[in-house]
Amino acid sequence: MDQTPFRHPFLPTLYDIDAAGVLFFGHLFRHLHDAYEAFMAEVGWPLPEIIAEGRFALPIVHTSADYLLPIRHGQALMVELAVTEIDESGFGIDYRIRDADNRLYATASTRHRCIAPEAQKRCPLPEALRRSLRHYSNSR
Repeated sequence: MDQTPFRHPFLPTLYDIDAAGVLFFGHLFRHLHDAYEAFMAEVGWPLPEIIAEGRFALPIVHTSADYLLPIRHGQALMVELAVTEIDESGFGIDYRIRDADNRLYATASTRHRCIAPEAQKRCPLPEALRRSLRHYSNSR
C-alpha cells in the first residue's frame, strides 16, 4: 500500500469469536465489507444508492486472506483499505488489519467486477466511479 489508505475502525464482538477464543476466519470478511461500504460512501458511491438505482452491480469475484496474529474479542483494530488496480470492468482492493501499535494482524484482498444486473454480464465500470476510486489507488 504505497498510497494513503482509507481507514475504518472495528471491534470484534462476542459473535465474531470462535470456541478457540479468536476471530472466526469467515467473520473477517464481514468487517472488511463494512470498511468497503464506508469507503464507497466516502468516495461518493454509497452502495444502497448503487443497488437501488440498479444500473450496475459490483459483486466480489475473488477473495483471499492471510491471518497473521490472533484477533480477540473487543480488540480495537483498524482496517486500512487501498484500491490496487482499476481496469475496464472492475477493481481490486487490498486490506490490512492493524492495532494502535501498528502490528499487522491480517491482510486480505477482494476483486470486484462491474456487471449489468438484469443480464448478469460484465459491463464497463462507470468512468465517474473509476475517477473516484483513483484517489485511493496507485493507478492514478
